[in-house]
Amino acid sequence: MAGLTLKNIKKNYTKDVCVIKGVDLEIKDGEFVVFVGPSGCGKSTMMRMIAGLEEITSGELYIGDTLSNDIHASKRGIAMVFQSYALYPHMSVYDNMAFALKLAGTPKAEIDQRVKKAAEILQMTHLLERKPKALSGGQRQRVAIGRAIVRNPKVFLFDEPLSNLDAALRLNMRVELSKLHQELKTTMLYVTHDQVEAMTLADRIVVFNAGIVQQVGSPLEMYENPSNLFVASFLGSPKMNLFESQLVGLEQGSAVVRLPKGITVRASVDAGRAKVGDKVTIGIRPEHIELCAEGDAEGIPARVDLTEHLGDIVLAYIEIPGINEIICMKLPANMTGLKYGDAIRVKFPESQCMLFDAEGLAFKRLKK
Repeated sequence: MAGLTLKNIKKNYTKDVCVIKGVDLEIKDGEFVVFVGPSGCGKSTMMRMIAGLEEITSGELYIGDTLSNDIHASKRGIAMVFQSYALYPHMSVYDNMAFALKLAGTPKAEIDQRVKKAAEILQMTHLLERKPKALSGGQRQRVAIGRAIVRNPKVFLFDEPLSNLDAALRLNMRVELSKLHQELKTTMLYVTHDQVEAMTLADRIVVFNAGIVQQVGSPLEMYENPSNLFVASFLGSPKMNLFESQLVGLEQGSAVVRLPKGITVRASVDAGRAKVGDKVTIGIRPEHIELCAEGDAEGIPARVDLTEHLGDIVLAYIEIPGINEIICMKLPANMTGLKYGDAIRVKFPESQCMLFDAEGLAFKRLKK
């Protein structure tokens, strides 16, 4: 096993096309780190450079304590699982998993031991004699993972391995991958554009955008304290509600902002670097918007546009006069009485509001 150190890693395809713009990152031995971001942000390119499938334009890559920029991919001690299963259709599951070891000249007894151990870990011992055409999508993905496990790599790389599976299989495979990491305790890097996968699998998340690392942290830290507007809007489902506004007051431990129609909202943040009159953006997650009790004259007047009943929760999409954005609220399942056109009042709790400056950088939240 080994950790990874990335020092000012850059990738240029031409002089004017830079897709990775100086990444510095320390990944601990045995850590499960997820690279997440929209399509084209550079996360897969970053992983391919770590694997040795893409040349590093500049910077230094260390696998363990070894500078690995010029080490051939086959010598880096890394195993990669791709989005496509890439199984040999004419070979059995056993032979697919054993193939790389045979090419490396591994003794037959050791091959047999490694394949059977991997099959046991992945609970597919009964599938070893089958051909890929006789397997489900989830089973094929397990074979691809098993093919990586038998190599006893220092680092596992997963490049969107679940994107070809249906929703139920993706959930099952997420559980399997998490269990696999707990059992093997090997460093794992995982690339996905699915923020739910990132939140559920990672010890730490690395958020990419346009070739730049926006933030690194634990899933809970990223969710509760995003460093900027991009991270705030990318992580979370449904996404955070964001409103352009103006700073109209600064108090000890809080800021007062004004939305259209004279609506004022407070946020418990340290906004000492701002000044009254600045343009800011206030954000609140759907689960934190509160529905005022019937007859409560406080709160912000709103109208219900749509409700979605998802079993355990209700998503209510509301409209506030003067605000163009559709606002999403997440409510308990027993809130089934809301319907299109209902007039309601809502509150934005001060302690749950986030505030971002004109450049999109977050003000530090304060606990109250």
